[in-house]
Amino acid sequence: MTTRLFGTDGIRGRVNEFPITAEVALRVGKAVARVLRSSGPNRNRVLVGKDTRISGYMLETALTSGLVSMGMDVFMVGPMPTPGVAHLTKSMGAAAGIMLTASHNPYEDNGVKIFGPDGYKLSDQLEAIIERHILGEEPEAAPVPPRQIGKAHRIEDARGRYIEFAKHTADNVPLHGLKVVVDCGHGAAYFIAPLIFKELGAEVVTTGIQPDGTNINDGCGALYPDNAGELVRRFNADLGISFDGDADRVIFTDSNGQVISGDRILALCAIALKEQGRLKHDTMVCTSMSNLGLRETMTAHGIKVETTGIGDRQVIECMRKGGFTFGGENSGHLIFAEHATTGDGILSALQVLKMMREKNATIAQLAAAMSEYPSQLANIPVKEKPPLESLPKLKKLMAQATKTFGNEGRHLIRYSGTENKIRVLVEHRQIEEARIWLSKFAAAIRDEIG
Repeated sequence: MTTRLFGTDGIRGRVNEFPITAEVALRVGKAVARVLRSSGPNRNRVLVGKDTRISGYMLETALTSGLVSMGMDVFMVGPMPTPGVAHLTKSMGAAAGIMLTASHNPYEDNGVKIFGPDGYKLSDQLEAIIERHILGEEPEAAPVPPRQIGKAHRIEDARGRYIEFAKHTADNVPLHGLKVVVDCGHGAAYFIAPLIFKELGAEVVTTGIQPDGTNINDGCGALYPDNAGELVRRFNADLGISFDGDADRVIFTDSNGQVISGDRILALCAIALKEQGRLKHDTMVCTSMSNLGLRETMTAHGIKVETTGIGDRQVIECMRKGGFTFGGENSGHLIFAEHATTGDGILSALQVLKMMREKNATIAQLAAAMSEYPSQLANIPVKEKPPLESLPKLKKLMAQATKTFGNEGRHLIRYSGTENKIRVLVEHRQIEEARIWLSKFAAAIRDEIG
């Protein structure tokens, strides 16, 4: 079988369709046990977390069965933000952590994210090895004898451990006097996030905290930050904080209910960290999706920018290789390497709130440090994903745009790593130019592969 299971962020797909089936989840458990188990204390432990999708019960049960059948002890933490699973995996010295989530996707989808004992997502090489075992391309492992079958436990204090960790990363910043709207998207942060902000003293207006198994990301959370913005205006709050389904990313709205782009948050954080002497090598890391205005702003503040491909894993790999301490994506992934091994929406929100307190400034005032190029973005459904260079009309248009734009703009066209879509981004100093070229690109795409 040549099917590629792992995409840009683990295995993901529609529930009860390959590869997101109970049968595959069972094989994932067996494969993880075989590849990641090692000698030493606790190295037969695996943490398993999930978001609030109804399919999480099915996949959790099958995954756990595969793990314990191979002699692994499973510690189930229930609904937990993805970064919480990464943190607990490392702090408990486990062999692996597994998160069942499809992040910002609707409830009909689910997925599997795997972390190694260091709390980082697995390398491409380890994913490839695990994939071969899942697909039966490696010899089946001999079953363990009955006395070596693992046990499954539920950790009752998992939430408390993560809550204290998250607050500690921001020095338990006092939030008294702040009114905050928190939209948890009916996802993994529905209980933890509001509690953290309340414990630190903020007045919290909540929404998206009543998951029913099917309403995760449904018109709420990080994909719909205008919801929080409307509540900010209604309740006269200081800002809005919106999380996606597994709370590894966050989007902010200001006191006027206006959405603040992820790039502006990256900019204000990088500037503050540099002023504090915490931005190692005076460098921040972003992806090719970040706005040209971010690079101009960083240059003006003496900050170098490293650019990677799409996905927080690529950002993290660049940060680890270069020894950098901060990076992220415009989509809301922020990585504070001093504290976390992956994007963490709650931790990031606390860091931003701490910066606001330290500078006695509003989030809008801090975000004003960056001006953005006008941009246009389209996500176009496609039936197949032929190489872009094999599409003559699109290839010709891309060359024309590059020549025409010069230093006034740019375009970025790529396939989604998790969906059958092609993403088209156009930025230009003149918004009308961006709109015109987006329309041209979309027409060519629909003509050739629509």
